[in-house]
Amino acid sequence: MSRSLDAMVAEKLAQLEAKSLKRTLKDTGRSPGALAEREGKRVVSFCCNDYLNLSTDPDVVAAARQSLDTMGLGSGASRLVTGNDPMNGVVERKLAELKGSEAALLFGSGYLANIGIIPALMGPGDLILLDELSHSCMYMGSRLSRAEVIPFKHNDADDCRRKLKDLRVNYRHCLILTEGVFSMDGDLAPLPELSALARALDGWLMTDDAHGFGVLGEGRGSANHWRALGHDVEVSLQMGTLSKAVGAYGGYLCASRDVVEFMVNRARSVIYTTGLPPSVLAGVAKALEIIETDKDRCAAPLENARLFTRLLGLPEAESSIVPVIVGEAEAALNASAKLEAEGFLVTAIRPPTVPVGTARLRVTFSAQHKREDVERLAAGIKAMGFDLDAQAVA
Repeated sequence: MSRSLDAMVAEKLAQLEAKSLKRTLKDTGRSPGALAEREGKRVVSFCCNDYLNLSTDPDVVAAARQSLDTMGLGSGASRLVTGNDPMNGVVERKLAELKGSEAALLFGSGYLANIGIIPALMGPGDLILLDELSHSCMYMGSRLSRAEVIPFKHNDADDCRRKLKDLRVNYRHCLILTEGVFSMDGDLAPLPELSALARALDGWLMTDDAHGFGVLGEGRGSANHWRALGHDVEVSLQMGTLSKAVGAYGGYLCASRDVVEFMVNRARSVIYTTGLPPSVLAGVAKALEIIETDKDRCAAPLENARLFTRLLGLPEAESSIVPVIVGEAEAALNASAKLEAEGFLVTAIRPPTVPVGTARLRVTFSAQHKREDVERLAAGIKAMGFDLDAQAVA
């Protein structure tokens, strides 16, 4: 039996290899200042989601270390048993304050949040409309719910409106899912239009703001970004992670008190998962203090991203993520390898993470990137001869 299993996976791995789609794990040591080490070579990392470099911030590390010395390594159990360290409440109250919600609830990760929240709220007889480029965990949470799942065209509020008007009458409840900032394209969801649509047609809007929180809206995220521009944006369910700009690990939901209480009782990925380690919670609490008070730090990743797009003549960056579309997977791998040889770590993103024919270099920017490194990276990519004018038009 094991021989047939090995033969089956070997064949599938060979198929992936032939298409330049096989993935491998590469040991990478991270250091302060947006630096990393791979295969004994020091490189500048432009592929990390630690947008504010808080994972190596001395104050954040000190808070985690102090908790580790006093509370130990693990939480011991699920939160409903004995794993509800008091720091959970500290972090949840701060998240709710930053996101402008009544309450918040922590999960073990962003993936666990989405596969817990969505099935807890939705079921057979309900309708889920989600942006077609939504993250894998949003699709997975939707499938687990057993609700009717209908994608709408990327960032196309009109397409969402048409589908909602046609279908809404046939279903009990409706959930509209999108990302605040899309992780592979770096563009923003049209939250003002989707919020108005949800209000008008009795839908609930949920955003995954993993890549907006800490960077946009003075660090408070994508909804606050739109509000600062004068838009009336209401997001019933604000989900996000603690593993990007916060620099730690975990996920969260910010919502009404009733919704949070319901999640404690129904979200399986809270009920049946061990709580976050106390040291992680202590580090997160300190990181959230920094996000709340250091507005220059929160603004720096977007400033660096916009410097990069100006240097390459690309559309102005909307977030700290800038894709450079290459096309074929093998070409993206080759470009990534060439940049690594020049001292830059920029990951090639390939299908199925992105659509076929749109393999890319996903360039991410942090608060501690130096101007000269951004300029050198831009020069290196320009020298590769990609058709950046075509990407600018697209």
